[in-house]
Amino acid sequence: MNDVIKCLIIGSGPAGYTAAIYAARAGLNPVMVTGMKQGGQLMDTTDVENYPGYPDGIMGPEMMEDFKKQAERFGTDIRFGWVSSVDFSGDVHKVKVDEKEELLAETVIIATGATAKWLGLESEIRLRDAGGGVSACAVCDGFFYKGRDVAVVGAGDTAAEEALYLSKLCTKVYMLVRRDEMRASKIMQERVKQAENIEVMWNTETVEVLGDEGVVGVRVINNKTQEKQDIDIHGFFVAIGHKPNTDIFKDILDMDSEGYLITKGDSTVTNVEGVYAGGDVQDKLYRQAVTAAGTGCMAALEAERFLAHKEYMASQAELSS
Repeated sequence: MNDVIKCLIIGSGPAGYTAAIYAARAGLNPVMVTGMKQGGQLMDTTDVENYPGYPDGIMGPEMMEDFKKQAERFGTDIRFGWVSSVDFSGDVHKVKVDEKEELLAETVIIATGATAKWLGLESEIRLRDAGGGVSACAVCDGFFYKGRDVAVVGAGDTAAEEALYLSKLCTKVYMLVRRDEMRASKIMQERVKQAENIEVMWNTETVEVLGDEGVVGVRVINNKTQEKQDIDIHGFFVAIGHKPNTDIFKDILDMDSEGYLITKGDSTVTNVEGVYAGGDVQDKLYRQAVTAAGTGCMAALEAERFLAHKEYMASQAELSS
């Protein structure tokens, strides 16, 4: 029989590592299963300048390495692997790793994050991976394009919010909308229309992001007239949504229509006792490293309290017997 882990953490982004730090310091001897992408979305981020404690900024992968070292310093058992299935039906939770090894845990913290959706263009992915001006987060990276022209792809509330945020920093914001209407709420559409430096380009699709080492423009096509056009920009923001990494929890944990895990009130508590969720896997509103770290902290504290209460109740039952 496998030993039962007090606290098992699934995922290794800011939420997962912060949960590990708090759980380890509380003496829970946490075990972390990293997932295939150790460090999460920040591994795709170049300069991080909005996380407290790094006055000169830091590279995303370097920051995640710092998080990892801190978690390990307090004794977190970090294991590389991916969780292939879970069974939360009993008092002891069962988690299968790499479709073969089964781990048993009293509490589980889910910090599997979300994955940004991309257009899938070769030029987009190449420049994104090179840190050359392609981003899925205006709040994270908009500052680098202050006083420059940028483009935002998307037609929903997220795209409208990104365009409005960038309009306060950038000289011109082109909003590339594939159809002749937006999916964004009426109030967001009205705000976009009122922004003098946002130009909405209807029926417009991206053909190629231009540039070798950094974005210098975008080639678009009007899908009605088939007319192509090159636009000079320095930042290309993709805002077509995120997909939470929650497929393995379907029909087990409560989630909304988009797949984000639902937590109770101002907590990280899920519908299954002893299972908690932190970070972008349950946050579709903020999606920031600092907010993810905050909910990772919350999850660890709640797991600690749950285990302490469980231990107390067991001791009381033993005394009464």
